[in-house]
Amino acid sequence: MASSNSITLQMVAIPYPGRGHINQMLNFCKSIAHKTPDFLITFILTEEWLGSLSAELDHGSASNIRFATIPDVLPSHKDRAKDMIGFIEAVFTKMEGPVERLLDRLEPPEPRVIVYDMFMKWVLGVARRRGVAAASFWPMSATFFTVLFYLESLRHNGQLAANPLDDEDGERRLTCIPGISSIRIADVPKLDGKSQIATEIHRVYSFATKPDYILIPSLYELESEAIDNLKNEIPTPIYTIGLTVPPVRAIHGDTNDHFSWLNAQPRASVLYISQGSFLSASDDQLDEFVAGIRDSGIRFFLVVTAKENCERFRERIGGGGNGLVVEWCDQLRVLLHPSVGGFWSHCGWNSTKEAALSGLPVLTCPIIFDQIVNSKQIVEDWRIGWRLKSSNGGLVKRDEISSVLKRFMDSECGKVGEMRRKAVEISEICRKAGSEFGSAELQIEAFIKDIAN
Repeated sequence: MASSNSITLQMVAIPYPGRGHINQMLNFCKSIAHKTPDFLITFILTEEWLGSLSAELDHGSASNIRFATIPDVLPSHKDRAKDMIGFIEAVFTKMEGPVERLLDRLEPPEPRVIVYDMFMKWVLGVARRRGVAAASFWPMSATFFTVLFYLESLRHNGQLAANPLDDEDGERRLTCIPGISSIRIADVPKLDGKSQIATEIHRVYSFATKPDYILIPSLYELESEAIDNLKNEIPTPIYTIGLTVPPVRAIHGDTNDHFSWLNAQPRASVLYISQGSFLSASDDQLDEFVAGIRDSGIRFFLVVTAKENCERFRERIGGGGNGLVVEWCDQLRVLLHPSVGGFWSHCGWNSTKEAALSGLPVLTCPIIFDQIVNSKQIVEDWRIGWRLKSSNGGLVKRDEISSVLKRFMDSECGKVGEMRRKAVEISEICRKAGSEFGSAELQIEAFIKDIAN
């Protein structure tokens, strides 16, 4: 860690205890740390998360980032999937006390700012009681922030049904949301006000505009209309801090079996498939996915996040040498491999950003919440993807999947060629914005200047 004599300011970071949330905030903190070696950044995790991420946290961490832990007051990772509501409630009710006690024990200097995941709404009260500035880290897109910002007024004005399940015409389009040119009803979050999840989300969002700063892990160039509108509507300073993805490690010379297999495949011939680290489709839908992939005959790299499921998928998807099924991989490195030509994604925001940076077309298969809006951005706004959907609104059947996969990976198809060209343009925009003097770097530097003064 940096010498205590050289430290001039302390920043505390408190991510929501989920992998995607932690990764984004940590990557942002690493950017701050490398730019300001005289800042000390204290990154707070539960003991379980620190243990499970220890190897990843060690890689590339700056000397002025230290990791501090609170006890495991939350359900374990495996129990989280069984009771999501219980997990959320524990985050809201059981972390505040241990975090307060940890802050009491911190070595000087006193924290100047607490960066916290917006879903950890109680941190704002902690910061206020201590007279510390609060920077809320919104872990999703500016477009999704915008949709939520106007959701209640749309229902109040009758432009959306009071109960979202009553909107039967999913293809009907709304053109009345400032900052969003057009969006289908089907792409608006179905937050039924009577559900517990919706209640928790509304409770969180009621605090969205109250901190001293708002940080959005996105690029102005990708979401300019939404960002401009938010800055006009919200008095809190908003910073678009970039894609917050990890730096890419070299692929060349890697002896990992994953890359040995990828190295043997033709250029842009492999479809990378991942449905995310936590949320997943139903068992019936997964059965159709597996059969469709197998029947299509395409080359694929499939990530399945549970060991038992990984073995089951290997058995059911068959051999033939045209595919690889793994339990985990370094996703961004795989996406950037020259043999990968497409990405089938659940459209979590981290995966969406990595697809944009990688310059790949995306086959979108969203499941819930912001993933649906991210899919809309990929397909309609950036025009670098297709939606994978059923013809009748039910399960996506294996025949449909097989047919779409064949067309999506057909390099001779004119529509695919145009989509790939557009994806390369998006990638170039991302790289330029993240480079020295790019828009994201300038926004991070502006935030540093504000908290240091």
